[in-house]
Amino acid sequence: MSDVLAALTDGAHAPATTTRWFVPGRIELLGKHTDYAGGRSLLAAVDTGHTVRAAVREDRLLHVRSEGADGTVEIDLDRIGQHSRVATDSGHWGGYVRTVAARLETNFPGRVRGADVTVTTTLPLAAGMSSSSALVVGLALVLIDLSGIAADPAFTASVTTTEQLGEYLGTVENGQSFGHLSGHRGVGTFGGSGDHTAMLCGVPDALVQYSFCPVRRERTVPVGPELALVVAVSGVGAEKTGAARDAYNRVSLAVAEILRRWHEDLGSYDASDASLADVVASGPAAVQRLRELAADDDYLAGRLAQFLDESERIIPAASLALEEGDLAEFGRLVDESQAGAESGLRNQVPETIALPRLARENGAHAASAFGAGFGGSVWALVPADAAEDFARRWLDAYRVVHPERSGATTTITRPGGAARRLP
Repeated sequence: MSDVLAALTDGAHAPATTTRWFVPGRIELLGKHTDYAGGRSLLAAVDTGHTVRAAVREDRLLHVRSEGADGTVEIDLDRIGQHSRVATDSGHWGGYVRTVAARLETNFPGRVRGADVTVTTTLPLAAGMSSSSALVVGLALVLIDLSGIAADPAFTASVTTTEQLGEYLGTVENGQSFGHLSGHRGVGTFGGSGDHTAMLCGVPDALVQYSFCPVRRERTVPVGPELALVVAVSGVGAEKTGAARDAYNRVSLAVAEILRRWHEDLGSYDASDASLADVVASGPAAVQRLRELAADDDYLAGRLAQFLDESERIIPAASLALEEGDLAEFGRLVDESQAGAESGLRNQVPETIALPRLARENGAHAASAFGAGFGGSVWALVPADAAEDFARRWLDAYRVVHPERSGATTTITRPGGAARRLP
């Protein structure tokens, strides 16, 4: 049992009255829109994130304040089904609060305790480092901790590992069911559990390779002290709510359409082919048939090609190259991944196309956009002793190409540890 679930279980029979958790952001080095399709991702938790503090109330009110966002959210847990929905459509952060509270109350009726919650953060918001999923994870952890939910038979029947906890929290956000824990309206985006898994299962000084649906750890890749990650925040917000939601969902709905065509072609639904990765795993003939079924739609064909390249070929080879210290090969494979995002996913903007190119021109071993797309951030792998100079030169070069993005910033980080309860 890994640390996060162990911490929740250790206190499950005597729920805390106060608790405090740190939840890191994440960098998805590779694995662009692969997790919800059952594919692979190469992930790192980072050393910045949200700190979520909570204290039990005598009533059943949930009172949440964020020092990084406007307003306070108050929810009556006894009337949560009667609340008008907090405006996730306009991107209001309170929609994530309501989503977590409603799902826990649905799965564990009457168990969630009222609480005063404060969120502080060192993560840049809407920058592609998954601040929204970190909020979902942080809120869920403090409410599970205060309410002793980890001892509930409904919880223990479905969640027995921290990886499964990450998968469950992914469904909290996307609204799907998990095991015996029925789904409830999520935040409106059809994502997976890669972000949540990275936050709960990250390893200090290492990358973790996971496959999904279900979550399985495949490899841990050490990152030596001679290397550092520099993240450039492009200045284009990586929103997954409001007007940006439809563009984000187009990428994930394309996978659903490919699967629909597959099952229609079979003439029946086969549970062994529940994810795109399941179909691909059944053999070369299935892959060829998938290509034929998507061939009449240019976007579907490109989406399928991107998934096959990213999950089946690029990620295993890139992990091996990094493990063996072949940074030139690692960089070449990451370049292919970036090209697939631009031509297959079509989720990049001029800024996140320019930044990887500029990073490579300025000496980065590898660089790629990451996250949902349509804005956000780009990571670059560089020598640690030159990271500060690289970050300055990279940002200067970017501002020459995109002077309108004067708010762009860089930060230097390394792979950090998983979410943890703080004293």
